[in-house]
Amino acid sequence: MDPVLYVLAAALLAALLVFVSRVRGQARAGDEEHQQNVAAVVAAGRPQPHTSERGEGMPRRRRNLGNRVLVQRRSQQAEDAAEEENDGAEAAESQFSGKVGAKKQRKLEEKQARKAQREAEDAEREERKKLEQKREEERRKEDERLRLEEEKQEEEKKKAKEEEEKREYEEYLKLKESFVVEEEGEDEGMTEEESRSFVSELLDYIKSAKVVLLEDLASHLGIRTQDAINRVQDLMADGTLTGVIDDRGKFIYITTEEMTAVADFIRRRGRVSITELAQQSNSLINLEPEARAIAKGVA
Repeated sequence: MDPVLYVLAAALLAALLVFVSRVRGQARAGDEEHQQNVAAVVAAGRPQPHTSERGEGMPRRRRNLGNRVLVQRRSQQAEDAAEEENDGAEAAESQFSGKVGAKKQRKLEEKQARKAQREAEDAEREERKKLEQKREEERRKEDERLRLEEEKQEEEKKKAKEEEEKREYEEYLKLKESFVVEEEGEDEGMTEEESRSFVSELLDYIKSAKVVLLEDLASHLGIRTQDAINRVQDLMADGTLTGVIDDRGKFIYITTEEMTAVADFIRRRGRVSITELAQQSNSLINLEPEARAIAKGVA
């Protein structure tokens, strides 16, 4: 350690010892003076023999005057002793109040320090609380942003899918209207035998496949798609062919027996929902192609 610090520490310690010794000396002197004052008051209060107080040959008037002077002197002495006692008590009280004031000041400082510490801790807790609330709000906003972004992506995917399906259907309709097979058959000019053979081939193909795309039917027969559609509709109109054409250009062949079974089911149940009818139709209507149709397709 630096020698200068040693010297300063020694000087502070010496000054502290001198101050403590002086305070103790003052307190001791005050106590002794107070005891002396109390003894003087007690001594003054006791009656003292006085040779001139009650002389035998002294006249009464003179004796009364002497008594009054003696009483006044004793009263003055008592007042002086009381003042000295009060002065000592005030000095001792001042010294004691100085000690009490320092102790009280130290307690007040400690109390203020604790209060300041509590206020600092409260401020720190409040700051942490505000920070946590801010972070929670940021997390909530981020979650909301992600949710909205995900919903937007899902909506865009759904919209893109719908547009793609619509575009494909429109292309199909255009293809359906404009499709012409390369080897366009000539329906006109057929003989009766050729016409019967053509219709027979058409019916065999449809009945074997059960579900047939009209474009494939036209390609198989070597005619235009629209001619194939017209042929199928004509056969359905005269009852030669039974079934339905869906909006995708497919013909679903349903036999007379299968249609009768569906009609009987509806009559038995009385009231049937579309969902229930569709489920029951899966068991009443056979949509599987015949083996020979599959073989032809493979060939």
